[in-house]
Amino acid sequence: MLVVEEERGIPESGPLAGPLSRLSARDWAMLACGLASVGFHLYLVFSGLIPNLITRPLHFILALPWIFLFAAAPSRLARWSGYAFGLAGLFSAGFIAVESDRLVDQYGSLANDLQRVAAVAVIVVALEMARRAIKWVLPAITVLVLLYGYFGYLIPGQFGHAGLPPDYYLGTLVITGGGMWSNLTGISAEVIAPFIVLGAFVSAGTAGTGFMALATQIAGRFRAGAAKIAVLSSAMYGTISGVAAANTASTGMITIPAMKRLGYPPSMAAATEAVASTGGQIMPPLMGAGIFVMAELLRTDYTSIMVAATPPAVLFFLTAWTGVHFFALRYGLRGLNRDELPGWSLVVRTVPFFLVPFGILVYMLAFTGYTAPYAAVFATAATLLLLATDSLGNVDLRRFANRLWTGCVDAGCQIATIAAIIVCASLIVGVFHMTGLGVKITSLILSASGGELWIALLLTALASLVLGMELPTTAAYVICVAVAGPALVELGLPELYAHLFVFWYALLCTITPPVCGNVFIAAGIADTPWLPVAFRSMTLGLGLFLVPMGFVANPSLLLLAEAPLLALLALVKIGAGLSLIAFGVVGPSRGILLRLAAAAAGFALIFLFGV
Repeated sequence: MLVVEEERGIPESGPLAGPLSRLSARDWAMLACGLASVGFHLYLVFSGLIPNLITRPLHFILALPWIFLFAAAPSRLARWSGYAFGLAGLFSAGFIAVESDRLVDQYGSLANDLQRVAAVAVIVVALEMARRAIKWVLPAITVLVLLYGYFGYLIPGQFGHAGLPPDYYLGTLVITGGGMWSNLTGISAEVIAPFIVLGAFVSAGTAGTGFMALATQIAGRFRAGAAKIAVLSSAMYGTISGVAAANTASTGMITIPAMKRLGYPPSMAAATEAVASTGGQIMPPLMGAGIFVMAELLRTDYTSIMVAATPPAVLFFLTAWTGVHFFALRYGLRGLNRDELPGWSLVVRTVPFFLVPFGILVYMLAFTGYTAPYAAVFATAATLLLLATDSLGNVDLRRFANRLWTGCVDAGCQIATIAAIIVCASLIVGVFHMTGLGVKITSLILSASGGELWIALLLTALASLVLGMELPTTAAYVICVAVAGPALVELGLPELYAHLFVFWYALLCTITPPVCGNVFIAAGIADTPWLPVAFRSMTLGLGLFLVPMGFVANPSLLLLAEAPLLALLALVKIGAGLSLIAFGVVGPSRGILLRLAAAAAGFALIFLFGV
């Protein structure tokens, strides 16, 4: 039986659930840093014009303690070196912020030894911060790119460059908007951070109970109801948190054990949650950090990308839902009984905790002139009010304080991780711009593809998948679109299509071996070997492989705002094709010829006669 918990006025466990005297110095420090990070990033929304060379280094500084002080250290050396890196980052980035007025007048060139030391120190700290936050691949790529920028003049042929004076090279990276403090870092500080705060506070309250109860009540009685609950609840969770791993861990703790109790094969239960949670990162309105970076790179408004990205996201979850249904036919999986459903009474009491902030966010984005960060702040304010009460109307200040602590700490930690990724990726993009390396790689892709768009798409998809195996989706997307995006555009693909294509394929690593982070998390919860989970995940996650190709073959799918009827027609056409392919891949074990015919018809429906 799938259990949906309901609060009954009992204070939750956590650092603030007991006497304040029991709080450790570390608890107080985390609370202080969390409040500082949340307060600073919300203040930026209303602060007006503050120089970028102040706000972006401060964003970097506020990330330092979460990476170097509060994260678990594997050894005493790592712990003490963390203090050293933290202090070095504080002083070097602080120096840049304090001296910003003078540094701006230097036009990207360092003037003395103190500035050179600060520049080298802040770059080294940024590399180590990324290594500790997301392991070694991104900083290793960054080091190679930085070395190319410094020594690239020694390389013969078209991949060399004319050389960059050291003071200009380092200065452009650390005292201008062309490197660490680029517009990407600005998006992290001024746009992504407020949405992270919103997601952290929504997750800290009763919203999880609300969308789980709603998903259970809607989907529970269908065939394979527990699996379809996982699909629907993960889609709902994805609207407020674009972090695929967090989606798997939170909803999976409920859905996976429930599916196992109902007789689902453990690998099937884990794969369903892994795939459904992956979709949270492509589900508007949030889509993780990617949509905000995309808006900056495309120089377009966030809302237009959100609207265009909605039909592909619907197709992804439709494919997962259909695949689950065909698995249910194969294994005879039943739905939940009436007495196993939470009941509409619980849904009505709990769903406002989810719908109120979500409704405010969507309304302000779609029907007002407010910017996305403003919408996030207003939705966060409503969420803070809701943290004080539960579904029964009980107000508990101790529980409110504990939820506030949880929200601040989670927000501070997530903001720091995104900052570590974005700052490191900004160094790569900065060197690309200074040396023209991105243009050179673009010309290489054009040459390898022979001027054929579909060959370039396949090369780009492969590059995105490979990068995504060792990099977070946002970092893989930024690097790959910087080099492959212009090639696709030059071959006739509109910019938005190119960016969404790269973003979707960068996300494949969450379910594709050998990395497949979501698969490992779900397999751990299900207590089953990960490899069968990975294979079933790729089967259920067909949408991730095919939908990007589908919207290239059917361009109307992304024109929901401009041509809604054509977009709906494309959605139905691609959806029918994906359903046929899902039947061919995971349908009943008998009738292999029928399944092959269905898969062939599905491919023809998607890729022939484009809309």
